[in-house]
Amino acid sequence: MSSSDIFIGETIGTAVLILLGGGVCAAVTLKSSKARDAGWLAITFGWGFAVLTGAYLAGGVSGAHLNPAVTVGLAIQGGTEWGDAPLYLGSQLLGAMIGALLVWAVYYGQFHAHLTDPETIGTTPTDEGMVDRAAAPKAGPVLGIFSTGPEIRNGVQNVITEIIATVVLVLAILTQGLNDEGNGLGALGALITALVVVGIGLSLGGPTGYAINPVRDLGPRIVHALLPLPNKGGSDWGYAWVPIVGPLVGGALAGGLYNLAFA
Repeated sequence: MSSSDIFIGETIGTAVLILLGGGVCAAVTLKSSKARDAGWLAITFGWGFAVLTGAYLAGGVSGAHLNPAVTVGLAIQGGTEWGDAPLYLGSQLLGAMIGALLVWAVYYGQFHAHLTDPETIGTTPTDEGMVDRAAAPKAGPVLGIFSTGPEIRNGVQNVITEIIATVVLVLAILTQGLNDEGNGLGALGALITALVVVGIGLSLGGPTGYAINPVRDLGPRIVHALLPLPNKGGSDWGYAWVPIVGPLVGGALAGGLYNLAFA
């Protein structure tokens, strides 16, 4: 496939992935959303459908990696040229940022209502009716819409969780080619991958929120840092390395395991 195919497919596919995935997080989190408090099941299935849609859109154009961990795994397995990897990764990051911006645009009014509500941001109005912003929490109440975070902050455990979950994802993708023709499963492969993502979310997502994709976390986190959101707090850059390193290591391990066990 050409460089333009990779750029167009990965940018659009990843943008749709983040739009729908971040969108379900926004729908469940924000005040004045009809889906508020819908819960973890809604989030896990929403992300699964996001993967299904993004992969289906980009599959015939770029191969629908949509995830640097998948690109690394495929490069080690031999299905992708290492020379194409930087273009895949750059396009995925751009798409993730575009998707996060679209989530903000769709839920613009809800973001404003949520982040100016004294109850949400943990402050009380002053005598003049203005929010005491100095008392606002360091981590913004909407960061979880854009990026992941651990329930228990332990760097080693958090990285191991992301590595294991990503190995499951990437190995499931790589082994789709193990049919009689060795050509993968086509559109059915996107559905299987989406269901694997739902399974990972339900079974392994509790500790860290299952990034399993570096740009799924990094792109929206950058957008969170740049958007003019009131009372948004910090973007938790101290944790940002975990959903980058963990999935990349997991993708590399999955590629190596495939070559050892299935090639």
